[in-house]
Amino acid sequence: MTVLTEPGTSTEAPKPATRRRKPLRSRAYKAFRVVALVLVVLFLIGPLIWMFLASLKTSVDIYDTGKSFIFTPTVENYANVLQRNNYLVFILNSFWVAFVSTALSLVLGVPAAYAMSRFTMHRSALVVLMARVIPGVSLLVPWYYVFSNLKMVGGFEVLILSHMFVALPLIVYIMMSYFDSLPLELEESAQVDGLTPIGAFRRITLPLSVAGMATAGILSFIFSWNNFMFALVLSGSKTKTLPVAIFDFVSYASIDWGGLMAAATVVTIPIMIIALFTQKYIVSGMTAGATKG
Repeated sequence: MTVLTEPGTSTEAPKPATRRRKPLRSRAYKAFRVVALVLVVLFLIGPLIWMFLASLKTSVDIYDTGKSFIFTPTVENYANVLQRNNYLVFILNSFWVAFVSTALSLVLGVPAAYAMSRFTMHRSALVVLMARVIPGVSLLVPWYYVFSNLKMVGGFEVLILSHMFVALPLIVYIMMSYFDSLPLELEESAQVDGLTPIGAFRRITLPLSVAGMATAGILSFIFSWNNFMFALVLSGSKTKTLPVAIFDFVSYASIDWGGLMAAATVVTIPIMIIALFTQKYIVSGMTAGATKG
């Protein structure tokens, strides 16, 4: 059978399109980006890896550079931290101070941030910003003088109040940006339906701001958990927190590096777990209001 074709047409099958190779500059940039990312990650997690490995070594192995990665692990340092030095009590103290200071700061800071956001209280917001700028260490001497006269030094109350000085402005600062990103029309519609302004805040605005409160609470808890200076000056023997207890491994003559690294690992692991499982709240809360307007 003969196939008739029109003049000027071809019966050959079309050739597959050849894939263009990426320019050399694009491939070089991609390789540079991968190398830079690996270097940054190694720079950030390198100290953590060294800390964890050192916590599994004896004091002799820590000073031996030939046993940086190949050594016989031991859990003696963790036994020394958790059992002999009674670090479980210090962990509970740190958790209690961080939890209570964060909870009280949220109770006070969220309504304050809402009022500053909705009623444009610029002067109050400036005061909050100044409280964030002032170094907390500059207030340790006045705090110690006042609280010592009130016979409060060494108790949990003074630790919670001192931590709230930093946690409360942080929560207000974050929640102000979050409330600014929420449309005011939602509250106005709720008030048209019969809710009071407080009812609209409690039933409409507050449920929508859970992510922001989670972000502020997590960051406040992390600050309180890691705080060293306030607890060093204002805590007592029964209220000592974990960062202050770690300092006991440093003496005038020597440093117990194995015990120090084990205690530092105990401090770091809970915060890393919290940050790992709550990172989406941190990102969403910190970027709240970034696209407003």
